[in-house]
Amino acid sequence: MLPSRLLHFFLLTTVTIFFSCSASRKIDRSAQSLLLKREGILNAHVGISIFDPETKTYLYKHQADKYFVPASNTKLFTMYAALKYLGDSIVGIRFHETVDSIYLQPAGDPTFLHPDFIKQPIVEWLQKTNKELVISDANFTDKELGFGWAWDDFNSGYMAERSPLPIYGNVIKWTQVIEKAEDQSGKPTDNAFVFSEPEISWKVNFNPAKSDRFNVIRERNSNIFYITEGKEILNTREVPFVTNGVLSALDLLRDTIGRSVLYVPAGSAKPPTALKHSQLRDSLLAIMMHRSDNFFAEQVLFMCSQQLFGVMNTSKIIDTLLKGDLRNMPQVAKWVDGSGLSRYNQFTPNSIIWLLQEIEKLGSRQQIQAILPGANEGTLAGYYKEMPGAIYAKTGTLSGHLALSGYLTTRKNRRLLFSVMVNNHNSSAVTIRRSVEAFLKEIYQKY
Repeated sequence: MLPSRLLHFFLLTTVTIFFSCSASRKIDRSAQSLLLKREGILNAHVGISIFDPETKTYLYKHQADKYFVPASNTKLFTMYAALKYLGDSIVGIRFHETVDSIYLQPAGDPTFLHPDFIKQPIVEWLQKTNKELVISDANFTDKELGFGWAWDDFNSGYMAERSPLPIYGNVIKWTQVIEKAEDQSGKPTDNAFVFSEPEISWKVNFNPAKSDRFNVIRERNSNIFYITEGKEILNTREVPFVTNGVLSALDLLRDTIGRSVLYVPAGSAKPPTALKHSQLRDSLLAIMMHRSDNFFAEQVLFMCSQQLFGVMNTSKIIDTLLKGDLRNMPQVAKWVDGSGLSRYNQFTPNSIIWLLQEIEKLGSRQQIQAILPGANEGTLAGYYKEMPGAIYAKTGTLSGHLALSGYLTTRKNRRLLFSVMVNNHNSSAVTIRRSVEAFLKEIYQKY
């Protein structure tokens, strides 16, 4: 006869396996009817992984060990790096102060003069000092655009350049306002006004021909902008500017702090001996994940790299993470940027599940839920409305690719981790999202 403790373990294991197999068959039926055999997905590549962390068992797997383009699910890896290495507050600037000068080293902080962050402690500090300000960007050893990014998206607001001293989100916000007026004869007329935030001294050309829609185009390699007025009463466009290391930022900063900052080459720079913090890390991460902000994600990896190595280099920090903290992933990831803009990124659903467990080791459940968008929030707005407090997840969208991974608490209070990845679909993103939503709702209701 088996000892009682061994018998208890045997029975518990048997029940767990039986339940897992039963659940797997039921989930498979839901996956087939609600997702895998739906029009627009039938010919796509789909990976699904559903995991129960309490029993440490996979309730369902479909091509879960295959590689997929994760799109913005990549930001989950960036979030992990930030929770691991950035501390509660992010570094806004590093510096060395002498009797008459302050030698600045940029820290890659994307919140610097960003409109989402009203309080700007670094700007206030720079405005108060009377000492000469000197800066070098010798600690920036990367490129302004990520590996595998679509070069012809350079004019799109979601692809701002990466830089050592980001400012205003590295975009210029252009606004057109049309005011109703009368000409000299009393006839009604429209007066269009165009302005930028921040104000710039760079060259701006106006297209003499008007269009239905307001538009702003920047030259590929220079800060020369071409504006076409539209018929809208109010419209805005965010256009990335060419950063030129720190030089464009210094040009824009001059008007803000009322003085110039001297740029010096690497050999003339003083190594930093002190630092100042700017914003709370989690406030940055929450915006990054709720809005799926590519710019924030890229700069977060720069800040992690700076923290560990003293230089900003995406490849260096990613390589170190993959060989160190992330070395036990079920399938080794191909990870190339912080945002997921690159189609060279390749992760498996099982590796995402593993990462979600590692993230939970770095922060409380409440903290993680505050960072990730929940039902009908952020990039999940309009979805999972009937599931408040039940789902917290990261979306991912590129043309032909969609992903959703995160945490799900069912009606029976069973907490699950999930990752659904759809690649090479020929349907609309909304159609795919609704199919994934229907599938996850079914799990929420039944398990």
